[in-house]
Amino acid sequence: MLAIRFNTEINPVTQDYLNHQLDRAEQGHYDAAVILLDTPGGLSSSMEAIYKRELASKIPIVVYVAPEGAAAASAGVFVAEAADVLAMAPDTNIGSSTPIDQSGGNLGSDLRRKVINHFAAKLRTLAENHGRNGNWAELAVRKASNLTERQALRLNVIDVIAPTLPALLRKIDGRVTVPNHYRLHTANARITYVKPSFFSRLLNTLIDPNLITLLFLAGLAGIGYEIFHPGVVLPGALGAVALVTALFGLSVLPISWAGLALILLGLALFVIDAHVVTHGALTVAGLISFVVGALMLFRNAPAPYHTNMALLISLAIVLGGAWAFGISKAVSVRRSPVAVGPQTMVGEVGEYRGAGMVFVNGELWQARTPGGAQLRQGEKVRVDAVDPALVLEVEPLEPAPVP
Repeated sequence: MLAIRFNTEINPVTQDYLNHQLDRAEQGHYDAAVILLDTPGGLSSSMEAIYKRELASKIPIVVYVAPEGAAAASAGVFVAEAADVLAMAPDTNIGSSTPIDQSGGNLGSDLRRKVINHFAAKLRTLAENHGRNGNWAELAVRKASNLTERQALRLNVIDVIAPTLPALLRKIDGRVTVPNHYRLHTANARITYVKPSFFSRLLNTLIDPNLITLLFLAGLAGIGYEIFHPGVVLPGALGAVALVTALFGLSVLPISWAGLALILLGLALFVIDAHVVTHGALTVAGLISFVVGALMLFRNAPAPYHTNMALLISLAIVLGGAWAFGISKAVSVRRSPVAVGPQTMVGEVGEYRGAGMVFVNGELWQARTPGGAQLRQGEKVRVDAVDPALVLEVEPLEPAPVP
């Protein structure tokens, strides 16, 4: 008996994990596969891939909503009702499968009718074909009905309640499933537990919308830094890794191309504002474009896969503050006096060494005086200007007044 732990959202990463384990159970000639289910739901496309794999299985599939406190919600109800045997542990619940829009609200009237009728018919078919209550299955979609384990058993939504997996296997031993007519031999079965690998958990973490947004920005920033400061290498390398990782998440979740375009437009406005005098107007426009784009980016994904508004606003404030600080420093540097070159000697005091040469800042320079005034050997002079031929214009220092 292969017991597959599934206590996460339903998405392409977890779909691959679960379907791979169902393949393993079938190819490894296990007597049955048990899915230990605890999920808030997820993507409908991944949900369909999972329950279709259950229906195509050549061995019995048991879904056990466990441990205590677990739930089979939203898309998880479809995974549960596709099983040959559906069981629940005490203090669990099942239901609430009404489709919602990207913001967590109701769909528009016309689209709502289409989507709800579609999913209500799917779930009713799954339930009735497995000898369960099709009327409640339709209510789970249309009215977001949700049941405890005892209510579910009384209404024939599930097949059995069991406190533990070994107890469940003893209860269902000898049962003949509907519609596949599998006779279960599960009493005293040896149980092999499996859970998502480290790599699967890592990939599941990397498709968090908030993390994708941060990685995308970090990737563009690192690559941009490398472009403007070639040869540093590390920022460009780390930026490339971050960008590729973000692109993986963008390839897994459904995204809005308009949202992605707005994010790129916002970043472009930041760069333009660094080269054009707009007194920060383009930076403000860029921040607005970035926040709106990030909010729109995952608008086609269900509720668990939305970016956090507080995070986006905080990120926009940090970006705006950092950009304003950087621009102000750049402007102050541009307006500051020249710090290198011959012009820095203007105002310096030197000493006349004869033959038209003065000693200034440890160096000998050709010099001349206004009107061709004669200087004495060792006389102190002040540099007034440097002409294009790098000849210093100097004048003698007036002797200090006698007190």
